[in-house]
Amino acid sequence: MKSILVLSSFLAAPLFAASGGDLDANDYVGVSFWLVTAAMAAATVFFFAERGNVEGKWKTSLTVAGLICGIAFWHYLYMRGVWVDTGETPTVFRYIDWLLTVPLQMVEFYLILAAVTVVAGSLFWQLLLGSLVMLIFGFMGEAGLMSAMPAFIIGMLAWLYMIYVLYMGAGKAAVSSTSASVQTAYNSMLLIIVVGWAIYPLGYVFGYLMGTVDSATLNLIYNLADFVNKILFGLVIWKAAMDDRQTA
Repeated sequence: MKSILVLSSFLAAPLFAASGGDLDANDYVGVSFWLVTAAMAAATVFFFAERGNVEGKWKTSLTVAGLICGIAFWHYLYMRGVWVDTGETPTVFRYIDWLLTVPLQMVEFYLILAAVTVVAGSLFWQLLLGSLVMLIFGFMGEAGLMSAMPAFIIGMLAWLYMIYVLYMGAGKAAVSSTSASVQTAYNSMLLIIVVGWAIYPLGYVFGYLMGTVDSATLNLIYNLADFVNKILFGLVIWKAAMDDRQTA
């Protein structure tokens, strides 16, 4: 209870990154930044609060889900300020956030499997390295360090590689011997990686590959993708943990 109160106080504290002046009601991108910031804060508190209501084998996964949303909340405080103050894309802040949260999301697959069955250590490294390659080349394309199209192609190949590992490789071999609740969580998380993560390439395409850089569309799509993927990802794990507790 004490840790929850401390966390709540931290989330509620006014932070210097949250100024940004008045928000224009017609600034739909700015509004989306504010909505996602609030949603990430709420999700962080929820996942940490619910950690005490799940079985021990799920606690680490739910903790990581809380960390993912908490890290995103912190960076959205900065990103929304950059957008409202300047109207520019907060590329560096965005990729610092993703550099932390995306590998954590991929490692979640390993964590939920390792808690209940024997998992090859190679799965951890394959997912971690795949996510880093995807992010590094995505950043290089958006920051102008290399041409947008080649960077996009390499990032997409890394994404497809991770899907292959989870659907056909070491992930599939490990999940086949787990309980129904774990398999449900795994398959739902995999669906998010396949369908939900497809929103991010759309943002890149409309933002960088349509002839001119469209910052508004880029950030609106990225904000939607973060909202869906980070929070829903954690909710899938929480739901599986609660189902597992009821059937125990």
